[in-house]
Amino acid sequence: MATIAAPPWKALFQQHISLMPSPEFTLGTLRRAAHSSSSSSPSYVPHVRTVIYRGMWAELPAHKHSAAPQNPRVYASAMPTFTTDRRMAKVGELGAGQGGSGGGGPVDAVWWVRETKTQWRVSGRAFVLGPDVEECEDVKRALGRGMHALEEAEAEAEGEWSWAREVTAHFGNLSPGMRGSFRNPPPGEVKSAVPAGERRQGEQVEDLLDGVARENFRVVVIWPEEVEMLDLSDALKASRCRYVFDADAGEWRTEELWP
Repeated sequence: MATIAAPPWKALFQQHISLMPSPEFTLGTLRRAAHSSSSSSPSYVPHVRTVIYRGMWAELPAHKHSAAPQNPRVYASAMPTFTTDRRMAKVGELGAGQGGSGGGGPVDAVWWVRETKTQWRVSGRAFVLGPDVEECEDVKRALGRGMHALEEAEAEAEGEWSWAREVTAHFGNLSPGMRGSFRNPPPGEVKSAVPAGERRQGEQVEDLLDGVARENFRVVVIWPEEVEMLDLSDALKASRCRYVFDADAGEWRTEELWP
């Protein structure tokens, strides 16, 4: 894994997010325009939705709903995560197919933290993790750049860390009702197009390896390339700061901006 130090923005970002009653954020992706031709230069339109922040990748907190085995605490990262259904449009917009892991498409993620009157914007690439994640070397390599081993981590524990276990732990951290939502009919499908016998909804899933739910469940990890904080807590002294990741140097550059 990488040896990238913790970004200068991470601690304050996490402090602010911890104050939110529910850590929702707005996720923006690019969707191919309906009128776009099949030419080599198709047109795209922005597509946004609200999702729930699930913590930083490899730093999943324990949850009261979960009986899932947890990975040993050996890695840290500054890569925000959320969960989704493989049948959602956003999965394709991220460059991943419905069959498994992949992606790397561009995203903008924006949190408005009312409690601190601060806006956080994370711009970067998002990768989708599915049941086949252990075999998806390209995705593991891309995200591994943003993971670093903790100093106190033992080498033996580091070898026990599993990508698949981390995905299962994310599934386990959801409530049984939320897990059950992955057994629902395809999101966005016309209701009348779904056979009556398949119109299940509101199921409670306790089995962490439920075949239907796990086939549809995905964890999405955002690799941040640029982070911007706009602080409006003092109307007379508003501030704005941009952090840009220099891939060649493997470090973050900080820029003070006019708000």
